[in-house]
Amino acid sequence: MEVILLERIGKLGKMGDVVRVKDGYARNFLLPRNKALRANADNKARFESMRADLEKESLERKGEAGKVAAKVDGKSFTVIRQSSETGQLYGSVTTRDIASLISSDGVTISRTQIELNAPIKTLGQFKVPLALHPDIDVSVTVIIARSEAEAERIARGEDVTVRASVAEDAEAEAQAARERAEALFDAEEEEVEAEAAEATEEPAAEAKPAKGKKKKSEEA
Repeated sequence: MEVILLERIGKLGKMGDVVRVKDGYARNFLLPRNKALRANADNKARFESMRADLEKESLERKGEAGKVAAKVDGKSFTVIRQSSETGQLYGSVTTRDIASLISSDGVTISRTQIELNAPIKTLGQFKVPLALHPDIDVSVTVIIARSEAEAERIARGEDVTVRASVAEDAEAEAQAARERAEALFDAEEEEVEAEAAEATEEPAAEAKPAKGKKKKSEEA
């Protein structure tokens, strides 16, 4: 589908450009968010009549975005979540969570301005771009940890998770230790049973010679 851009879109073009995009991208993103118009004769004439207003509006939004950018660009935000030992979250961190976190710092930002391809599902440190304005590129750092102390370790670059392979190796070693202990116990038990069996057999062996001597004495 061909569309007329109503603002600069990264990797597509600037305001007024006519570009070809995938139908789904146009229908689901560009058109419903008033970032573009279908490229036809009527809309081309419409765009030219509204160009001045669009440029003025863009400048105003750029000014507001610049104020927000000055407050948040490069800042670090911490999210506390529960997770497994391997770092897999019991849940996820979404654009809504990040927008709420940034907004609580005294600025207004919507979830649609958070450029996150998919929810975050692991512990760690993530650089998240913000789409405040087409001409302003900023980002924030989001640290996801199980505690504030752990967040500080992650910020220093430490790995706070246990790799799955390490966990599996530890379990395998523990299982081998249990099997060795069981084998040792079985061996000791067999040895005790053998000693007990020998102890019960010895009196019977001694009794036979004594009986034979008694018989000889009677014959004498």
